[in-house]
Amino acid sequence: MTVSTRRQAKRAIRREARRALPLWRRLLPTWRVVLGTVTALLLLAVGAFAVLYVIVPVPDANAHAVAQNNIYLYADGTTEIARTGAVNRTDVTIDQIPLDTQHAVVSAEDRTFYRNRGIDLKGMLRAGWNTLTGKGMQGGSTITQQYVKNYYLTQDQTISRKGRELFIALKVDQQRDKKEILSGYLNSSYFGRGAYGIQSAAHAYYGVDVSGLTLAQGAYLAALLQAPSAYDVKTAKPANRDKAIARWNYTLDGMVQLGFLSPADRAATTFPEPIDPQPTTGLSGQAGYLVGVADDYLVTAGIIDAPTLKAGGWRITTTFDKPKQDAFTKAVQQELTDNLDPKARPATDTDVRVAGASVEPATGRVVAVYGGPDYAKQPYNDALRQDNQIGSTFKPIDLAAGLVAQHAPDGRPITPDTRYDGSSERPVTGGPTPYAPPNEDGIDYGNITLRYAMLKSVNSVYAQEGVDAGLARVRETAIKLGLPDNVPGMDPGNTSMTLGTATPSALDLAGAYAAIANHGQAHTPWSVTKLERVNAGSGSVDVPKMPEHTPTAALDRNEADTVTDVLRDVISPRGTGAAALDLGRPAAGKTGTTDSNLSAWFAGFTPELTTTVGLFRENPKTHAKEPLAGTAGLGRINGGTFPTKIWTAYMTDALDGSAVQHFDLQTGRGGSGQTTWPTGTSSASATPSASTAPTAAGSRPPSAPAPTEPASARPSATSEPTPDPVVPSPQAPLPTPTQDQPTATTRPTQTHPPKPTPQPTATAPPATGAATPPVTQ
Repeated sequence: MTVSTRRQAKRAIRREARRALPLWRRLLPTWRVVLGTVTALLLLAVGAFAVLYVIVPVPDANAHAVAQNNIYLYADGTTEIARTGAVNRTDVTIDQIPLDTQHAVVSAEDRTFYRNRGIDLKGMLRAGWNTLTGKGMQGGSTITQQYVKNYYLTQDQTISRKGRELFIALKVDQQRDKKEILSGYLNSSYFGRGAYGIQSAAHAYYGVDVSGLTLAQGAYLAALLQAPSAYDVKTAKPANRDKAIARWNYTLDGMVQLGFLSPADRAATTFPEPIDPQPTTGLSGQAGYLVGVADDYLVTAGIIDAPTLKAGGWRITTTFDKPKQDAFTKAVQQELTDNLDPKARPATDTDVRVAGASVEPATGRVVAVYGGPDYAKQPYNDALRQDNQIGSTFKPIDLAAGLVAQHAPDGRPITPDTRYDGSSERPVTGGPTPYAPPNEDGIDYGNITLRYAMLKSVNSVYAQEGVDAGLARVRETAIKLGLPDNVPGMDPGNTSMTLGTATPSALDLAGAYAAIANHGQAHTPWSVTKLERVNAGSGSVDVPKMPEHTPTAALDRNEADTVTDVLRDVISPRGTGAAALDLGRPAAGKTGTTDSNLSAWFAGFTPELTTTVGLFRENPKTHAKEPLAGTAGLGRINGGTFPTKIWTAYMTDALDGSAVQHFDLQTGRGGSGQTTWPTGTSSASATPSASTAPTAAGSRPPSAPAPTEPASARPSATSEPTPDPVVPSPQAPLPTPTQDQPTATTRPTQTHPPKPTPQPTATAPPATGAATPPVTQ
């Protein structure tokens, strides 16, 4: 009998034996069938698993997982200004997370983390059994699986998502080390109180950076991962508070079992009560303005581009000094806002706005800005806007350009002692466009020096001096000092440029004055000292290179120091900046008030700090500029009133406690002579300009005055104080009266030659670039 025959015989015997069995028994498969089926299924499962492992990729991170907020800090590097972004998350590296906190999370969430391969089959089976037997819904996911769910997938409770999670977890465990996985998990997990990631959680619950967490605090944050909202002991019901503390104890006990914590240290650990929930640090108050200045600097300086900044995750340390910032806000409130009464004076005391900036001359650091009362209510940053004429605060630039030029066209030197005709509405000679600006209140000053003309802000003098210096040179000097080359109103084709038709921002102007204060060395104002971001997932740190802030030479030292010396006299008992005497320190500055009283300024500095303050009104609907006249009940608002008072109050607080510094000036030509007060009188019309030369017929267009009200209609001077000279200036003793300069006289109402059509207004500059000539003080 062959082998084949024997097999057939055995099969026949088995068939006969099964036929003899009862029907129910014959319906059951034999062990051979069972074994074969099971083997086939196992092989099929292994094959399917292998195929799925290969075809299921590790996807890119989901948008929510990588979304972070930007954190802005004051100059101290710890005090927070604001957080921006929809997701409150700031990634940190694993090395920044205390080891105790890492171990606590492993103890609370996955005690096999350091041994498993990304998944824990026993844990999954145990969780499934406990769920089926009514012991509560349990996930059984490892830290790796939870990280995959948070970082790559979604929170959907579906079989397909769970299946993808398993395969991705296996791959991630193979591709990354445990530290990287744990870091990604801690940076992507939700801890309650709107905090995503361990860093935000540390701030939300204990007000510290993650690196400052204690053992007990880290264990509590680990306990929160199971039920973030329910386990917040400050808001939880009594039962949930007990569960949260029990979970905290479970975490610590697990640390002992795993060898991470000694029994003695465990026994000594007490529950760490978290702080009360804090409101999210948003952009209200001054925060939004500071963020705007910092963002503007980062982008315009080319440090990072706007999309990269907006992507979030940046920790930005600014130059803003919180005490100084608070002092600026306080000064505006006390010196201006408290004096406004919108209900009693709705036509004049509404929509009053302030722009301000404060810069260190020696470094260019922006230490404070004032962009508005509250970013949440007024999101436009007035500190950065470039649509308000700066008026007579431009005159120091005219003087600086004259010192650079050295000589007027007629050959006379230009120094602070050079004399000019201060007659109101005296036609400017040699300018590209007709211009005859009036002095405030139509005052004729006669033959006066440039120094005295700065002290009294005499328009007719500096309109001519700027032309004598050369308007192209004036523009070039302004740009070198820091005014943007594209700012409106700085066209050398318009004679009126000399009196401040330019519209730089408060920060631009502060930078220019800071260059003068810094002996002619100009810094572009800057507002960020450090920028860093931890990359989600990889844990690498981006630290963009910051500029070195090397100054450029805008003026020679003797030129800059001569301008400073002249500006010191403005802050004297009879200068337009007399209100700044209350500072009680050596200071220099210049007031500015524009035509139609549309804006008022004070820009000034001490040796260590430069600050500008601008005031204006704007219709909130049309954004048209409105006159300041009548604000707070005053007939006219000049730069010597509220702007100077705000400047003085701020500078007093900002410099409080610091040693008084004196100007170290090397004035060179022009000397540093002190103010000479006029005592005599002379005929204004009899005094020629120092630069006036015979004019050939037809060589220049006929002169034309600036558009302004007739002298009889001008409001009385109520804002530029000229107190009796009984108190000497801190920087210049009261001079002895001499006969050098004539007594200024108010010109009576008189008939003038017909005037040409006024130039366009500043609220709607024409396309040709013509600017409204300001009547400034």
